[in-house]
Amino acid sequence: MKAVETQLVDILIQDRAGNERSVTAEPGTSLMEAIRDNGFDELMALCGGSCSCATCHVHVNPAFLETLPPMSELENDLLDSSDRRDERSRLACQIPITTALDGLRVAIAPED
Repeated sequence: MKAVETQLVDILIQDRAGNERSVTAEPGTSLMEAIRDNGFDELMALCGGSCSCATCHVHVNPAFLETLPPMSELENDLLDSSDRRDERSRLACQIPITTALDGLRVAIAPED
């Protein structure tokens, strides 16, 4: 039986105005849920996390990129529709929270 992670994970989120706020997230949730559930209304997440809209686009601090799961072809295709895509771009709905992400820093991408 797989052990369940219970330690909360600290994440630093930068909004579009450049303000940073630390939040905690429970392992097993997605980064999109952590951002949305902590009052960052500018992260639309219109599809609710089904990887079909790209409205949860974030820029991940480069120090954490190698810690994330590989990007799927679908996520890559959705990010291609963004003029704000760069080498740090990911969809927050595709990033599962794990204890390895403690201290993660992300910025909500500018709106397209």
